[in-house]
Order: sequence, then structure tokens, then C-alpha cells
Amino acid sequence: MAGLLVLLSASLYLIHYAIFRDSQHIFIYLLGDIAFLPIEVLFVTLIIDRVLTERERRSRMEKLNLVIGAFFSEMGSQLLTHLASFDLNCDQLRDCMNLGPEWKLEEFEIARKKAAAHDCMIGRNDDDLDDLRGFLLSRRSFMLTLLENPSLLEHETFTDLLWAVFHLTEELKYRTMLDKLPEMDHQHLCSDIARAYGLLVREWLAYMKHLENDYPYLYSLAVRTNPFNPKSSAVIES
Repeated sequence: MAGLLVLLSASLYLIHYAIFRDSQHIFIYLLGDIAFLPIEVLFVTLIIDRVLTERERRSRMEKLNLVIGAFFSEMGSQLLTHLASFDLNCDQLRDCMNLGPEWKLEEFEIARKKAAAHDCMIGRNDDDLDDLRGFLLSRRSFMLTLLENPSLLEHETFTDLLWAVFHLTEELKYRTMLDKLPEMDHQHLCSDIARAYGLLVREWLAYMKHLENDYPYLYSLAVRTNPFNPKSSAVIES
């Protein structure tokens, strides 16, 4: 292929010489073209590199969103329901997390800001704490599998969420009598719950935004099964 292109170029130069009989003109423009060639290669390389880099980034993010989707499908949405049960101010957060089928960028941005400013107040509920421990321990192997995924390095906030949830799991794992915890120890668990809860709300909202933008049919199901809606149901009613 390269030889054919060189042969074609030489043939065109010969035709040019045969018609105009001006070798000086040919060499002047040939030298000018050669002089510009490194710059042209630089421009093309930069453009191609940018296109390839962007394509690779999108591919990595798509794979990462699949991992995040698996997390929320397997445990994230249920965990959000568990953690929200400890939040005494959950009603305030529930109002701004009432997802709508037609939500756009503005609605998601408003919800994000309200969630960031939410005053989380974790109350003591020993029965719910025991249920939370059972749920997290049943998903411990799944979380370990996610943490082994190298693509998570591309998403620091989701990695922080996994570590926060995993840390809470380990804290609960080593406590056998959750109904007799000293107050100071319970406050320590409350801070762990609040940390995981805040990160989970943020990631859940970002994932809902991704679904609304790229996968409307999955977003429709997510709206109907919203963990902040106590009356949520996947069943579509008339």
C-alpha cells in the first residue's frame, strides 16, 4: 500500500513536469510540503490521540457504570432503605429524592445540592441495627469481589463508598450483642452509618442521573422502586 502511494505521487509529479516543464516549481513546492509535514503529523497525532483517549475513557466509564449498576441491583438500593431507617430527618431528604419520570439536569442538580446540605441525624434502633448487620454480612463476599475490580480506580467516590460500607460491615461483624452496646460505642457506629449513608445517597443520585440520560427503561424501573418512597412498587398501575 505504501509503495503504491509513493508510485502514485511520483507519477503525478512526472505528469506535472511533462505538462509545464518546470522542475524548479516542483522542487519548491515539494520542499515546502516536506517542511510542513512534521507539523501536519503533529496535528493529526494530537487529534487522533484525543479521539482515542476520549473513546477509551467512555469505554472505561461504561464498564464502571455496569459495576455500579450491579452494586445497586444486588445491594445498594436495599442498603439505602436500611440506612435511611436510622435517619431521624429522613423525611426532609425524601422530599427532594422523589424522582420523576421527566427529571432533567436541573432537577438532579437541585436534589444533589439538597442532599449535600442534608442534616443527617442517626438515631438508636437496636432491631434495625441487627437487621443491618445481617444484610451486610450476607453481601460481604459481593463487596470483596467489587473491591477487586481494577476499574474502580477510575471512580474515587464510588471506591470511597465501598470502603465506607465495608468498614461498617466489619464494625458490626465483631459486635455480637448490639442491644447492649455502651453509648460511646454506639455513637461510633452512628458516625460510620452516617458516613456510608451520605456517600450512598450521593452515588445513588448520580447513578439515577446516568440511567435517565442513557437508559430510560432502567430509569423507569428505578423511579417505581425508589428506596425513598415507602409506597414504591415495580407494578405499573393505571
